[in-house]
Amino acid sequence: MKTFKGKTVIVTGASSGIGKALAEHFAALGANVVLGARHEDRLQRIVDGIAACGGSAVYSVCDVTEEPDCKKLVDTAVERFGGVDVLICNAGISMRALFDDVDLGVLHKLMDVNFWGCVNCTKYALPYIQQAHGSIVGVSSVAGIHGLPGRTGYSASKYAMTGFLETVRIENLRKGVHVMIACPGFTASNVRFSALTADGSQQGETPREEGKMMTAEEVARIVARAIARRKRLCLMDFQGRASHFIKKFAPSLLDRLFYWYMAKEPDSPFK
Repeated sequence: MKTFKGKTVIVTGASSGIGKALAEHFAALGANVVLGARHEDRLQRIVDGIAACGGSAVYSVCDVTEEPDCKKLVDTAVERFGGVDVLICNAGISMRALFDDVDLGVLHKLMDVNFWGCVNCTKYALPYIQQAHGSIVGVSSVAGIHGLPGRTGYSASKYAMTGFLETVRIENLRKGVHVMIACPGFTASNVRFSALTADGSQQGETPREEGKMMTAEEVARIVARAIARRKRLCLMDFQGRASHFIKKFAPSLLDRLFYWYMAKEPDSPFK
């Protein structure tokens, strides 16, 4: 993994969960890491921890729905480290509600963060990534492979991000830009705790058992290996790989499997 030594990696949503794990892992691999998130106190603690371990990291307070914040994040990377080699669009929020019940403002918010956040950051980082022949990574989900019941806004935003990034890949075929969609399975991270309910309030707790999920650190290691190999799609667990396979040959079966799987969740909105 010497691939990343001296490279500059931007991670959004870096104050907790997968984003924090990504920042720490890339710093451990010798990369210069630029962290973006809304919570300055958390960012400072993570940067201090990386520095204490001999790593190189800075942060920029960034709400990815705000275009000037995204530009400032990229400018911070360029001013401090001279460019951008890898952009990881990780910032995201989820939801848990039937479309029948959900306030449409919830879907707008998910699109703003999950889709437009990726677009905003990619716009300003792309010239530097083209120059470096670097990588753009969108952190998606199994919900970005097939519609996930009870997660309409989440699936829609992840599908939109995938369509956007795949088009960026094609437009840059002759410019050496690597684009990857990373799809973790259910992960023990706070994205589920902050998932929005039908009225836009935060869920506050997850109905799923943490012990059976991937850890954020596992996700970070897999993502780094996949970037080094310049993969197009990074599926990280059996559910993701099975969903991708079944969708090709039996999409209606996948509909039923997803419905069954989500309906058996504790406090499922289907009941």
